[in-house]
Amino acid sequence: MHHGLALDLAHLPQLLKCVQDQATSFLDRVAERPVVPLAQPPQEVPLPERGVGARGGMRDFVERWEPALSASAGPRYLGFVTGGVTPAALAGDWLTAVADQNVMSSADDTGQRLEHETIAWLRELFGLTREHQGTFVSGATMSNTVGLAIGREWVGERLGVSVAEAGVAALGPVRVLSGSPHSSVPKGLSMLGLGREALASVPTLPGREAVDPMALEAALAQSDTPCIVVANAGTVNTGDFDDLRAVAALRGRYDFWLHVDAAFGAFAALSPAEAHLVEGLDLADSVCVDLHKWLNVPYDSAVQFTRRRDLQARVFQNAAAYLGPLGDVPDCVHLTPENSRRLRALAAWFTLRAYGREGYREIVERCIACARSLAASLEQIPELRLLAPARLNVVCFTLADDPTPARLAGLARELADQAFLTPTVYDGVPALRAAFSNWRTTDADVLTVIEALRAKFAATTAGPGSS
Repeated sequence: MHHGLALDLAHLPQLLKCVQDQATSFLDRVAERPVVPLAQPPQEVPLPERGVGARGGMRDFVERWEPALSASAGPRYLGFVTGGVTPAALAGDWLTAVADQNVMSSADDTGQRLEHETIAWLRELFGLTREHQGTFVSGATMSNTVGLAIGREWVGERLGVSVAEAGVAALGPVRVLSGSPHSSVPKGLSMLGLGREALASVPTLPGREAVDPMALEAALAQSDTPCIVVANAGTVNTGDFDDLRAVAALRGRYDFWLHVDAAFGAFAALSPAEAHLVEGLDLADSVCVDLHKWLNVPYDSAVQFTRRRDLQARVFQNAAAYLGPLGDVPDCVHLTPENSRRLRALAAWFTLRAYGREGYREIVERCIACARSLAASLEQIPELRLLAPARLNVVCFTLADDPTPARLAGLARELADQAFLTPTVYDGVPALRAAFSNWRTTDADVLTVIEALRAKFAATTAGPGSS
């Protein structure tokens, strides 16, 4: 054994204690450190011929790289829709690395069984029935892509061909209809050979990102072959929701696969006051939920549900002498593009076991309350304009005057110490958005953001030289 490996193995308890101390120090300060440091990352260096051991690597990381890392695990990282990592999820993730399980085969199936239990808990959390079978994937992009791949196979089944066997050329053009699709949808269509041009934009309701059901019906009436509809449960700009029951009801008259992108919106099911937003989610043929958002588990983790596991296995089956047969309950290796992956379910299992439905209801409702508090406060700042109501956990706003991308990017940079906001364009207007999904975020963080905005505009109004 290499002497460096042997030395680190002999001192493993001390090494892990060093990692624990560093992790604790980082997390203790995560709420106070600049949310997005302005410091530039260090220059890259060549691969060393001789290593410095794990402790030396730790010193180098702490000195060179850690100061430039963002506080993305903290309470005011409001860009994208980003969760943190609950204490229980962190414990589960550490143990995931310790056990280092590949959960793809029933030849060594304890990890798969733990995943099945976790999937059942998640299914119950989101109000889905047992008809929906689930699988862990890396994130919303892969979850959407897997759902679209199953939908593609379903279209082939309706037309009497198997795309998995004959290829996409045997299928012909497929229409994919959506009101406000996430960018991962055209990306997935590109990977699946259906092409970005297959995606047809359907008009949305006035002043909304939610699809107009009448416009969707008109688009479906123009299709003489089966198609795919992508509905949204939580859009990225404004957290808007399609009327899932109304969309699903159209299947009584039109032939389509219904995929619902509920990357973060599925969590509305936990709040009695907001659960109506996801009524009809169980009617979908496939569902995307991203777990490193509101479940607050580490990257990368998401889940994909479908009613047609048989079609899923047809698409992703992997035949090799060392793998088990498909069987009635396919191994994970037959359900996603991956042939191997870590036990992603353990972090989710840990945090669900630790905090239960009640704990996650509190996180969800607190984040919603924070979003609405920020929205209400923004309306009291004359220099800013709210572009949509805070329907769930996303706040979309802009400058009241001359909202150019450059000015908004400048505003975001000025706020970087206190909060991270991401740019967007909503209804043709450049804007900023704040998304609340971190388990640490409280009213105090909203107040910090509002005070930073007020101070910025007060300074602008006062101008140079004023007293």
